[in-house]
Amino acid sequence: MMMPSIFGETLLDDFFEFPHIENCRRANSTSGLMQTDVKEMDENYLIAMNLPGFKKEDIKCELKDGYLTVSGTTNSSKDEKDQEGKYIRRERYSGSCSRSFYVGEDVKQEDISAKFEDGTLKLLVPKKEVQAPIEESRFICIE
Repeated sequence: MMMPSIFGETLLDDFFEFPHIENCRRANSTSGLMQTDVKEMDENYLIAMNLPGFKKEDIKCELKDGYLTVSGTTNSSKDEKDQEGKYIRRERYSGSCSRSFYVGEDVKQEDISAKFEDGTLKLLVPKKEVQAPIEESRFICIE
């Protein structure tokens, strides 16, 4: 349901003033996380996706039923101790995100190439022309 821009996603967000919910929404839209550019080239599509803070081993790409799904998980911890070994601050973060694109039923896993460099995942997906089904004449038997 569409609400005026003065309201959050739900009325309860505004009523209870959950600032962390809005901050999460705002962080996802402006932090650069999973922002994607799709560029059409002669024979391929180049998908460039920003994944800042992720490592190559934390990213998975899956092709299933014509959908290419990119997902990433990250875990980090920041421990700071004073000279006596007592914790001054301890922070942990764990999160995951995913995004899917329809690339077509004819695209195979071995057709897609992927490269992760400097926080950017680049996927090269081939263009596959949609084959129009051949119309067969189907005659009805008349008795």
